[in-house]
Amino acid sequence: MISTIVDILPYDFPIEKAGKISALFLAKGIYTFEEACVFVRQLRYGRNSDKEDITTLFSDNCGTCSTKHALLKQLADEQEKTAFRLMLGIFRMNEQNAPRVGKTLYKYNLPYLPEAHNYLKYHDHVIDCTLPAEKALAFESELITEIEIKPTQITHFKVSYHKAFLQTWLLHRPELAFGLEDIWNIREECIEALSN
Repeated sequence: MISTIVDILPYDFPIEKAGKISALFLAKGIYTFEEACVFVRQLRYGRNSDKEDITTLFSDNCGTCSTKHALLKQLADEQEKTAFRLMLGIFRMNEQNAPRVGKTLYKYNLPYLPEAHNYLKYHDHVIDCTLPAEKALAFESELITEIEIKPTQITHFKVSYHKAFLQTWLLHRPELAFGLEDIWNIREECIEALSN
């Protein structure tokens, strides 16, 4: 059964014929922003075949925090609902807020790993449609920093920003015997664990 997100969405609005993304949702019988959020949130977590084309969510039947929220942001923009912002946050990913990564972090003796995460904000209200409600990431209390980005920045910019953050993080932790490439590979293991 698809869960509703009325409890987390500040307001809903109808989807009008206003652009490519809107048309794709309407073609699937999705007529409101709330329904779009529920649809996206219920999609399996997984990398898309073409991250540059976020409409591949519809053919891949999956998405990441990046592609899911970039798609919803573009939908909101097409509907002229500019109060919705696409955010890029860095949070402490650990076993408590992402249980599937626990074994990987334990293997490398890491209590947490700074992870980049995309989500929407409406004013100060976070809307995270990455995972189904019962598996949602409890990242807000572990948020280190956040910036607003554009949907086109979920690829190269996000990776560069994340790697720059990790490089600085490592410089302040000389006790860790990892370089940036090592940490990035550990991070990839964590993402693989989240995908399974």
